[in-house]
Amino acid sequence: MISEKTMGHMSFRVAERISEADLQVSRHRVSVFLSTHTAYELLPESGKVVALDIDLPVKQAFHILYEQGISMAPLWDFSKARFVGVLSASDFILILRELGNHGSNLTEEELETHTISAWKEGKAYLNRQIDSHGKAFPRPLVYAGPNDNLKDVARKILHNEVATVPIIHSSSQDGSFPQLLHIASLSGILKCVCRYFRHCSSSLPILKLPICAIPVGTWVPKIGEPNRRPLAMLRPSASLSAALNLLVQAQVSSIPIVDDNDSLLDIYCRSDITALAKDKAYAHINLSEMTIHQALQLGQDSYSPYELRSQRCQMCLPSDTLHKVMERLANPGVRRLVIVEAGSKRVEGIVSLSDIFKFLLG
Repeated sequence: MISEKTMGHMSFRVAERISEADLQVSRHRVSVFLSTHTAYELLPESGKVVALDIDLPVKQAFHILYEQGISMAPLWDFSKARFVGVLSASDFILILRELGNHGSNLTEEELETHTISAWKEGKAYLNRQIDSHGKAFPRPLVYAGPNDNLKDVARKILHNEVATVPIIHSSSQDGSFPQLLHIASLSGILKCVCRYFRHCSSSLPILKLPICAIPVGTWVPKIGEPNRRPLAMLRPSASLSAALNLLVQAQVSSIPIVDDNDSLLDIYCRSDITALAKDKAYAHINLSEMTIHQALQLGQDSYSPYELRSQRCQMCLPSDTLHKVMERLANPGVRRLVIVEAGSKRVEGIVSLSDIFKFLLG
């Protein structure tokens, strides 16, 4: 469903009240900070990173991501002795949609026959990534080095429309013997920004503004704004197939799940697709028959009402300041906040990490 309800508190005319001087000063100071700090500062004192062999069966990769609680992993090619790409939740969405087009049920055997390498090559053909000799060339790996500045890392993520980039170090000029150090995200970069400006927030005047007063995020359009992109929302009774199609076609990473009054119940994200690996659910479901409500329950240990499950939805109010929103988005695992009306929890918009960085970087 595409909502056409009014925006309530939101009015982009308020954005005209933003002082251009304050905006430019704030952007300049953020830019200077990001340009003078490196990806090395994102590395934790301890932790682990997961990489997958490109010849691993897709089914096995699916289970590994689910068991590790991650939505993506870099791909290692032993024959080339280098990292060659990334397998993400988006890949699994496309795989399940593709397999679903050829039969009523998705079978475990179909996933057994596909290696990650074969899928990436097939995906390249689907995307018409063909060279002059008719050979498919999968999308090259987008990565950063530990000495790259944070501004360049953020721009790589935004420009390539990815959620993360691997931080890879090689002591050789030819890039041999690469070491996977970390998986960088906008959340980690934003955490550095918030930590640096936490005790001098006055140096960034725009931080005090409510998010409804700045042009950031995607909002439910007002009457008279037919050209503004509508916000995609779905009912819990909608099919999983409808949700996956919307994620792909609308090119969004999440969809608010709402009741008949457009009040927030839950949210379905690309990363939720990995829940289908639980008990091999992908082998005996029909994407068109399973509802979003049922799909979300797969990630739950036991049945719980929407009121409790909605706690996993990260929310904010239109009146919350940009500073508060940035602090919330800097928390690990938080990629977007659903903007709701106080009391009714009626959805008014979404603000994501990429929205914040596009605004801050200008």
